[in-house]
Amino acid sequence: MNIYYYANQVYQYAHIKPVFTQTGGTFVVNKLNRFLRFKFYMANSATNSTENRFINTPDVIIRDLKKELDLKGIIVSCSNTIIKNNKDISISIFIGHGAGDKKYGGSAHSLETYDYHFISGEKHLHKIKDVGIKIPDEKLIKIGYPKFDEYLNNNINKDEYSQYLGIKDKTRKNILYAPTWEWGNGTLKRFGKKFCREINREHNLIIRPHFQDRSHIVKLKIWAKLNGLKHVYFSNPAKIIKNNTMNDFAISDLLISDTSSINYEYLITCKPIIIVDNNYDQLHNMPADLNILDIVQTYQSNKNDICSMIDIELSNNNFDQYENMLHNCFYFNDGKSADRAADFIKSLKI
Repeated sequence: MNIYYYANQVYQYAHIKPVFTQTGGTFVVNKLNRFLRFKFYMANSATNSTENRFINTPDVIIRDLKKELDLKGIIVSCSNTIIKNNKDISISIFIGHGAGDKKYGGSAHSLETYDYHFISGEKHLHKIKDVGIKIPDEKLIKIGYPKFDEYLNNNINKDEYSQYLGIKDKTRKNILYAPTWEWGNGTLKRFGKKFCREINREHNLIIRPHFQDRSHIVKLKIWAKLNGLKHVYFSNPAKIIKNNTMNDFAISDLLISDTSSINYEYLITCKPIIIVDNNYDQLHNMPADLNILDIVQTYQSNKNDICSMIDIELSNNNFDQYENMLHNCFYFNDGKSADRAADFIKSLKI
């Protein structure tokens, strides 16, 4: 059986990599520059430097998604793009690439064109309903959140990753700052330097910008060095293997974010979360049991001191609250979500 994975942007690969690892297959991109970018980032994410890294990347092909696809088999997409597949020779599955509260970009009703949907949890279902998307129950396949599997199965070498980032003082707490980008009113430009200066005094700060803001890493890194900030580190989301989100989760002690879906993904750690208020209002309406703002502290620059908030949250024991929210939002959380997805794909007949 042929299996294809469509990723509009390279960072979305992280959401389907756990499934791809079990099934194999071919990636589909819609432009030549995306093909080259895919090859570049996959090559630079390779872990075996003795291989020809450019050649030994996943297979990838170019197709114009505005036309009917000639692909026979299973097509899994993590972008809410209409897949014009021939229903006689192929089946389309939507998996999504986030779990946050920002509303779907583009036309959300394009999701109604898919044959099946891999559903991560009740929050995923509520997002669908909130924007009026109507999908028959038999098309909704409950699998959980495959990205969590690596974390839940303890497949992360924390010491090795800390060394890779260059963290010097292991006695300090590691604070992860992972804001969203412009679409969602990301806070990196507003608070990036401020947090560097203030958090650097007591803790290690790991900055993980959104993929769309990755160009700011070099500028911030140079600025931090010129200002003598020795405990600021950077995780490049484009390096989706070496800088896997779960690696950052594993070595961090607290998350600071805004409207990024990382807020909800970080629940898998049951570690403290601080949300930076950015006044973004294009969010889904969520009930209290699916709304992280009901259980975390919100940072407002004109009212709060970020270091004081960090110290308070590190000393609080909110494990039960975070765990309850995790299970409210995501199914299973047993390290077998990719197994369920792969088993379903293999069960399909086409």
